Amino acid sequence: MSKAIAVLGSTLFFVIAPLMLAGFVPWWVTQWEFRSTSLGIDLSRIILGGILILAGVSGLVDSFARFALQGLGTPAPIAPTRKLVVTGLYRYVRNPIYVAVVAVILGQALLFGDASLLWYGALLWLSFHVFVVVYEEPTLEQTFGTEYESFRSNVPRWIPRLTPWRAA
Repeated sequence: MSKAIAVLGSTLFFVIAPLMLAGFVPWWVTQWEFRSTSLGIDLSRIILGGILILAGVSGLVDSFARFALQGLGTPAPIAPTRKLVVTGLYRYVRNPIYVAVVAVILGQALLFGDASLLWYGALLWLSFHVFVVVYEEPTLEQTFGTEYESFRSNVPRWIPRLTPWRAA
């Protein structure tokens, strides 16, 4: 797959998946209206929510770009990368796209004061976990062999490392 096709495919998948999961669904639930919690509108809740959203969106953009430009593919299972991506956020956590999507949703839950988004984020993470364990990890192991095994044994699935991993 050429870089141009990979960028186009990744952009299309970005609109279909993360934008729907972390944009449209939270909007549908909250209408992006600030709700007062039992403690009122707390500035720290708004700041933490904003930080999670900004970190998540930047992580998504960076990870999608790496899939297209370095991996020569997309995050979509129907058009996977030709090369294993182990740079950027992938040096800290194996699944930065899923972590970023959940961070955006949890950030919105805090920002808008909507507990239903917390439940949605938790259920979405559980779905991601099942998908990763049942489909993604076995497929990556089959496709990339020992390169993926080394990556998997050194980089955690969900909780980021404190220091970046460097492939041998």
